[in-house]
Amino acid sequence: MSILMLLTMAVELDPDRVAVTSGDEHLTYGDLLERSLAVGELLRNDGAEHVGLLDLNTAAFPVALFGAAAAGLPLAPLNYRLADDKLTEAIGRLSPIALFRGEGVASVVDVGDRDVVRATRDLLTATRTPGADAEPELVDSESPAVLLFTSGTTGTPKIAVLRHRHLFSYVMSTVEFGHAGPEEAIMVSVPNYHIAGISSVLGSIFGGRRIVQLPSFTPESWVATAARERVTHAMVVPTMLGRILDVLEATGETLPALRHLSYGGGRMPVEVVERAVRMLPHVDFVNAYGLTETSSTVTILGPDDHRDAMASEDPAVRRRLGSVGRPVPSIELEIRAADGTVVPAGEIGEVYVRGEQVSGEYTSHSVVDADGWYATRDQGHQDRDGFLYLRGRADDVIVRGGENISPEEVEDVLTAHPRVRAAAVVGVPDVEWGERVEAVVVIDGELDDLESELVARVRAELRSTRVPVAFHVRDELPFNETGKLLRRAVRAELAERAGVA
Repeated sequence: MSILMLLTMAVELDPDRVAVTSGDEHLTYGDLLERSLAVGELLRNDGAEHVGLLDLNTAAFPVALFGAAAAGLPLAPLNYRLADDKLTEAIGRLSPIALFRGEGVASVVDVGDRDVVRATRDLLTATRTPGADAEPELVDSESPAVLLFTSGTTGTPKIAVLRHRHLFSYVMSTVEFGHAGPEEAIMVSVPNYHIAGISSVLGSIFGGRRIVQLPSFTPESWVATAARERVTHAMVVPTMLGRILDVLEATGETLPALRHLSYGGGRMPVEVVERAVRMLPHVDFVNAYGLTETSSTVTILGPDDHRDAMASEDPAVRRRLGSVGRPVPSIELEIRAADGTVVPAGEIGEVYVRGEQVSGEYTSHSVVDADGWYATRDQGHQDRDGFLYLRGRADDVIVRGGENISPEEVEDVLTAHPRVRAAAVVGVPDVEWGERVEAVVVIDGELDDLESELVARVRAELRSTRVPVAFHVRDELPFNETGKLLRRAVRAELAERAGVA
């Protein structure tokens, strides 16, 4: 059950089909396997224990991914946006490492005496020794395939371990082998150091779909590449979709080849989803929720779910646009209270998942319990039909006078106002209440004539204890590359401003 099997199966089906497009670079499935086996041979001679990749999205990424698998080593795609000292620290934790670095990426990186540094171009030009085995040696399914650094917002980043069996299981349970037509192409614009980028590559290879690598995202380049390459499938994060729609609206481009657009990685405003469905009625939309530790997607809100919700006058069905759908067939999901008991439909608790694709493992420890359940640290509830509604991270819950307040429910009310483009609600330490509710908003116009309206809305739709006691206007909110709101950064700023940091 090595991930390399996904590629070898695709090669047996059609070795001459184009697998990867990156600018003017094109690799067929046969080319990709040949390059990967050559890289595997190269890595075995290095004596490294890990393989690192420091590069934008290019054709080098899938070669590194399968080349590392051919060598029986885990690949660690690294965040090239990190400061030099943080990047050097991350590399040091993986030493001895064979590091492939893209041109113009992270020019200052210190490595150890046992480390090997090469250019990513070497991944695409590697050749095998004459007489080398034609068939790759598949590693054990328990071997680590990918190592991914967590965000580290609460301390030193952990390194998540995804073994071959986890990734293989995810692909086998969610993708039909070789089902893609020769005209199908998926654009990968999510960074390769994010699980969505990795799962997109693995799933597309197994399905037989051409991968179009977008080196770095701008809405203009995304639209231009989608049109030029006749992209049929794509995955975006919340911060991308709204900007893409703005460009489509400004240019009049309709992307007639596009037929499937999935989104995830962060919370997507319902208003943006509705706008996307109206602007691109020929596209199937999918909301996918997953985590690094679960090898990607665990729940899906599918195309029919989107259409049913948009067409329904039933408020319960309409609300499903704000959900992340139902568990995929291979995943079990429970909502549990703080004492570990499973709560009934409609009641908020912590989301737990179990399945073959679930790792829940770090290089230092595992957090999966004896029965295989992984606590996601996400708060949410399921309705009677099994649709999951997320309510933020457990650490983000505001505790005001002993009452738990979900910041996302307040944000929903605020962003429903036509002048509020984005909102972040956090708890700020308070002597009387423990925490008080404050909001940071991105708005059109001035706050003076808007604040009273927002207060009234929250009080009417929720209750007075949910009303922010202060509003702060910003030009933008902090998000990471995958569209997750960095709520801790907002909370830290407001706490420091209040003199309680």
